[in-house]
Amino acid sequence: MSLNPASSAPGAQRLSRTLAFRLTAAYSLAGLLMVLLGTASLYIVLRAELNKSTDLFLADKLHVLRTMLRERPDDDDGLREEIQLENAARRYQQFYIRLVDEHGAPVMTTPGMEEQLDLDELVRRTRDRPGASIPMAGRRGQPFRVTSADARVGTAPSRNDTIQIAIDISQEEALLRRYRLWFWAILLAMSFFFPLIGYRVARHGIRPVEEIASTARRITSTNLRERIRAEGYPSELASLAGTFNEMLDRLEESFERISRFSADIAHDLRTPVNNIRGEAEVALARARTADEYREVLESSLEEAVRLSELIGDLLFLARAESPLKNVRRQKVEVCELLSAVREYYDATASDGGITLVTAVNAAPITAELDRSLMLRAVSNLVSNAIAHTLPGGMVTLAAAADGEAIRIEVSDTGVGIPIEALPRVFDRFFRVDLSRSKSSGGTGLGLAIVQSIMTLHGGSAEISSELGRGTCVTLRMPAIAAG
Repeated sequence: MSLNPASSAPGAQRLSRTLAFRLTAAYSLAGLLMVLLGTASLYIVLRAELNKSTDLFLADKLHVLRTMLRERPDDDDGLREEIQLENAARRYQQFYIRLVDEHGAPVMTTPGMEEQLDLDELVRRTRDRPGASIPMAGRRGQPFRVTSADARVGTAPSRNDTIQIAIDISQEEALLRRYRLWFWAILLAMSFFFPLIGYRVARHGIRPVEEIASTARRITSTNLRERIRAEGYPSELASLAGTFNEMLDRLEESFERISRFSADIAHDLRTPVNNIRGEAEVALARARTADEYREVLESSLEEAVRLSELIGDLLFLARAESPLKNVRRQKVEVCELLSAVREYYDATASDGGITLVTAVNAAPITAELDRSLMLRAVSNLVSNAIAHTLPGGMVTLAAAADGEAIRIEVSDTGVGIPIEALPRVFDRFFRVDLSRSKSSGGTGLGLAIVQSIMTLHGGSAEISSELGRGTCVTLRMPAIAAG
């Protein structure tokens, strides 16, 4: 059966992209490289030490023979023992010595040296490098190291002889060959074992990642309570698992908010629609007078206006979250803007027995704002303040410049907000009073719209409150738009 390259290529490509494959390849290559460097370094050191040992042996022989020729030139027995007899007693690492007089005639030679070496070549190789250890091949190809040096004969030297020494290093070369054989055998074995070991290490190392992925696969919009238990994980993956769990906490909270948001939208849209429908059905149940029909139409119009405002608020929030939202900035005198809001709500405040005042500096405060959006934000705050302030209370609008920032405050002496509710007051549809009646504070979108407007201006909205003493909302924004 033939294998289709086109079909096998994607599988190989997927394998090459897996983390386990990459880690295994990295471990294997690193391990093989370390073995290669280690064994190669040992081989180099071993070869250098063997050469050094041979060179020391040659130098030692030269020194002994030179000393004997200088101090005991007539000791033929001693020379014969050094040159002819000692080699015969050695089983391994044979060496050969030839003593030549100043006319080139041999004085004494180790037996068998001429059969092992080309003596003329030895002379040629050592002529220009006296005392140096030089590699040379014997007549049968065996490796030698050779050296040559002059030696004075007698304490009052009358002549100079030449000492030629050759040592068979076949044993050293055989040792190096065996080392190289073991080297390649070990490298071949490691090339098989390292991938296996590396794969097991890689699989063990990425097991926490797979557990994280398995947990992530079990998470759906209806199952957000899954969490990663990071006990026993490495610190890096434990940090990742902790971050992932924090993200799941935020997602779970967001989904719960969306669920509440959807329920609130359905309720707040259904209420005015049901009111309109109910009043229309009652009106059509029997004949009515013109005044009765007029009352039904007025009530339906009121509910339609409320429905239209709710839809408008929702559309505004949706558009405010878009990065393409266009803020039409212009130079606005903030004190004049607050005065306009105060004049608009003055009658409503007076009807409720509430005093509405502005507290601004004499010097003008100018900022680059979207006038219509800022009017809406401040109006929402004033409307909320009036709705939650009892008769005889006060609502104050204030503005101040803090360097390059503008601060607008709307404070009241109303009923206040419980401290546990403060973190959520800018959430959509959140209301401290859960009765959802018209008198409880509207749709719960006012402060969410204020926060969106401040975000569009690069600012922020903050709130502080105390039950029974009132609430203060502070708007902060840059006076000049960021370029």
